[in-house]
Amino acid sequence: MPATSWEHFERYRQKGLDARRAGQWESARIYLLEAARSMVALSKEAQSEELRSARQEIASKLLELGRDCESANNEKRRAPAMRGSASNREESSESEGAKDVQQWIVREKPKLRFDDVAGLEEVKQDIRLKMIYPFEHPELAERFGIRPGGGVLLYGPPGTGKTMLAKATAGEIDATFFRISPADVLSKWVGEAEQNIKKLFDAAAGEKRAIIFIDEIEALVPARRDEGSSVMQRVVPQILQGMEGFDEKAISPILFMGATNVPWQLDPAVLRPGRFDEKVYIPLPDLPARMKMLEIYLSHRPLADDIQLDDLAKQLDGYSGADIKYICDRGATVPFLQSVATGQEGQITDKILSDVITDTPRSVTPQMLERFDRWMREASTA
Repeated sequence: MPATSWEHFERYRQKGLDARRAGQWESARIYLLEAARSMVALSKEAQSEELRSARQEIASKLLELGRDCESANNEKRRAPAMRGSASNREESSESEGAKDVQQWIVREKPKLRFDDVAGLEEVKQDIRLKMIYPFEHPELAERFGIRPGGGVLLYGPPGTGKTMLAKATAGEIDATFFRISPADVLSKWVGEAEQNIKKLFDAAAGEKRAIIFIDEIEALVPARRDEGSSVMQRVVPQILQGMEGFDEKAISPILFMGATNVPWQLDPAVLRPGRFDEKVYIPLPDLPARMKMLEIYLSHRPLADDIQLDDLAKQLDGYSGADIKYICDRGATVPFLQSVATGQEGQITDKILSDVITDTPRSVTPQMLERFDRWMREASTA
């Protein structure tokens, strides 16, 4: 990917997201559409079908955000003329909101368990202390004044398994899992975002055990640099109010889990005690974790005798979990196509995987890791 093209995409994407958060809908639409156009061009340069599809999906999401911004801008223009009849619409809007909320609050009961997540043993132990042990030992927890629930921030480089870990946490305690996208809250019900947040917490409080998980949470609780009419000035306090209400929900405790690749973009208020009490770094997989990932992704595929998983795991030092999955999937594509062409089933060889590793750059750079180290040091002294 040419550096200039990538920089062009990132610049316009970030401008679009910043303008969107500030409620500058027309500017956001223009920036996001340009970012989408740039990503479409980049998709044509992709070396593999998987990468091409991934980039096309990114472009589609940006186009959708651009359309949402256009709708928001149109609604903003109509607002003055409609204020006179606001009271007549209030009742019907509330009724529609109750119906709409069921469309974006999706409940599920994940079957994943911690054993299904490779590595991250220290992280799992942190989560056990926060949420699982108080459920397993309620009398002891009550005696020591330990209440289940609260806030846990999962942060770290992209592709390290934050979402999978959140689902596995829900599976461990048989909790109802609410996975929410910031776009679900912000894009489709402009002007009602704070009500949607309240409905989300109310829905979770109605479950026996619940986990609310929001990926890319920095989009919902960004640092509030811009004062004014931005919707974020209302959404952030609503989220903080919901998190502070955890202690009042002893009967139906909620664990609020947020995930981010850019913790330094979060509003400092959300990191204070009583909100995200636990901040858990999700690192790149270590050697045992990489070994388990290779076993998971390759064990069900035809492997040649020359493959040594321990050697491969060493070669994959510095790769994220998402990188490793891609390498295994890509490594299976070569013998599959050969099998189709020859009519004889081939195998995944050590050379095939080594070539794929050589051709696949690490998605997490040393500069990115240094940025996390610096933020951790700053957060610990704040």
